[in-house]
Amino acid sequence: MKTSQLTLAFLLTLVLAALSPLQAADIWHIKAVHPDGKLIDIKAIDKEGKIHAVKAIVHDGNYHLLDVKSLFGNKELPVKVLVKGSGDRYEPVKAIGEDGTIYPIKAILPDGTKLDVKGVSRNGTIVNIKAISPKGSYWGVKAVSPEGRLYDVKGIHFSKNKVEGTVNGVEFAAHVKALPQAPAN
Repeated sequence: MKTSQLTLAFLLTLVLAALSPLQAADIWHIKAVHPDGKLIDIKAIDKEGKIHAVKAIVHDGNYHLLDVKSLFGNKELPVKVLVKGSGDRYEPVKAIGEDGTIYPIKAILPDGTKLDVKGVSRNGTIVNIKAISPKGSYWGVKAVSPEGRLYDVKGIHFSKNKVEGTVNGVEFAAHVKALPQAPAN
């Protein structure tokens, strides 16, 4: 290949890469951490039982606050902490479809057992999101980069109201984001 053809091919590759909505390095896995150190998949499940990826996505090079989305084909569905009912102990974490359909988010063990992923407590405006084990213990939920970096997955509540906002007709209590782990004191 001539130098001009190589240069043109390189430039075309750069343009196509820039137009691609999601780059592999910009997509982080969402996992629960088993007490034995194993990473457990976290997925959204539709009404037919089909499993969909849940990922943290880097937008515009912002590594400070990553969006957590569920990937349904080529669609990125928002993942939110919903407003809990009066008798509920935990805050539900769900994906929300374009038509307002609410999809459960579950940690899935290798044997197929599905664990709830919920907001289990609050520290000010931060909702601590955990997978709840069969025995009731809480397992951390993390975003894992392609290079192996870990971020915490949390709900973030910005407003003074109980309801943070509405997306696709569904009220939610907090945005679900991945953020760098807080330093140990």
